[in-house]
Amino acid sequence: MLLLWRHRFITEAWGWELPSGGTGAGEDPAVAAAREFEEETGWRPGPMQLLLAVDPMPGISTSHHRVYWSDQAEQVRAVPADDFESARREWVPLASVPDLIARGEVRSANAVAALLMLHHLRLGSAGA
Repeated sequence: MLLLWRHRFITEAWGWELPSGGTGAGEDPAVAAAREFEEETGWRPGPMQLLLAVDPMPGISTSHHRVYWSDQAEQVRAVPADDFESARREWVPLASVPDLIARGEVRSANAVAALLMLHHLRLGSAGA
């Protein structure tokens, strides 16, 4: 997994996150996900596949989030266009996801859900 090490001022915490961002007016969500991934990492993903769609706080917000993934990527920039958005970017083995989450290094609920889903789908009980 290509993850971003970010500081969030609201919680005063550092943690691993997925590249993310908004969808422009009329923009296909998969295209937006690929664009954000490339801008924030310097890597261009292959075909994007919907991993999951969640409403993170349906009791108080209408925010709807989609998480996409790709099993291909090529580096197109040594320094990403949005380099300022993270302190570093690292390829992290999918097998290490449960440990990262258990140590509190992945704090975003969307990232936790998506990473555990992908871990389950790709590695199942073999990754535990």
